[in-house]
Amino acid sequence: MSEKTLVVIALGGNAIKQAKEKGTVENQRRNVAITCEQLVKMNELNYKLIITHGNGPQAGSLLIQQEEAKDLVAPQPMDIVGAMTQGQIGYMFQNILQNYFMRKKKNIPIATLITQVLVKEDDPDFDNPSKPVGPFYTEEEALNLKETKGYIVKKVKPKGEKTWRRVVPSPEPYKIVETECIQALIDAHAIVIASGGGGVPVMQKADGTLIGLEAVIDKDKAGNKLALSVNADIYLILTDVENACINFGKPEEKSLGKITVSEAEKYLAEGHFLAGSMGPKVTAAIRFVKAGGKQSIITSLACAVDALAGKTGTIIVK
Repeated sequence: MSEKTLVVIALGGNAIKQAKEKGTVENQRRNVAITCEQLVKMNELNYKLIITHGNGPQAGSLLIQQEEAKDLVAPQPMDIVGAMTQGQIGYMFQNILQNYFMRKKKNIPIATLITQVLVKEDDPDFDNPSKPVGPFYTEEEALNLKETKGYIVKKVKPKGEKTWRRVVPSPEPYKIVETECIQALIDAHAIVIASGGGGVPVMQKADGTLIGLEAVIDKDKAGNKLALSVNADIYLILTDVENACINFGKPEEKSLGKITVSEAEKYLAEGHFLAGSMGPKVTAAIRFVKAGGKQSIITSLACAVDALAGKTGTIIVK
């Protein structure tokens, strides 16, 4: 590449915490280190990188801690929890990436930016929450939590022993508040970690004041807004599967390779992608290309570099 290609990378929860793990610091740092190995390879291939990430497991765990300790320590609202987990996860990526580059004797600036994202207070998701947070549960466990804790729970995976999770409001993102700061860091040749967990959801009052809201924005949709706001070339969504599939979990299951926006929209309308799983990823990928992005890619962490080279993954183009 003669000119560096700007890639916004949206990392799924598996890049930080595997579903069957307890989420210890050791678990999370090991997963982040594996992810950072791929990020270093992308940097060596001359890609400019902006990293965004999910925070569902971390935010869910922190909310549980807050509930259990509420008689000892004042619990914090969800926007504060989002900011806290942005800092937590951003620190791990920043620290481990810096150490990788130091061992390679490369001086590459890396910055984590606590990011606010504008949403609308009357978003319908406040009435019908859809964003999974925290651990996976069996149906019995989930319904018990609904009864005893007042959780809103939904099935978010089509198969498996634990397919249910707690869900919270997930309003549509409209604007990345810190776009100018992110652009300045890109111009300074930094690797930027931004809009973590979808960003802190804020609404803007008539006088321009920003107010945090009790919600968690979908990180893939916010990642799309981030990619568009900085004129990224590629929006790369990394999850736990190599390709998006139609007829997932059925005998006629089929992996999707390179497809057009119209094909992706058709499959989405036919209900092939679950709302709490692949649905938001495909929606965000479609939006990026329709708004002028060159291509969106959905693939697994291990296949990221090959997918950027066009060798694998679900690649959505005009």
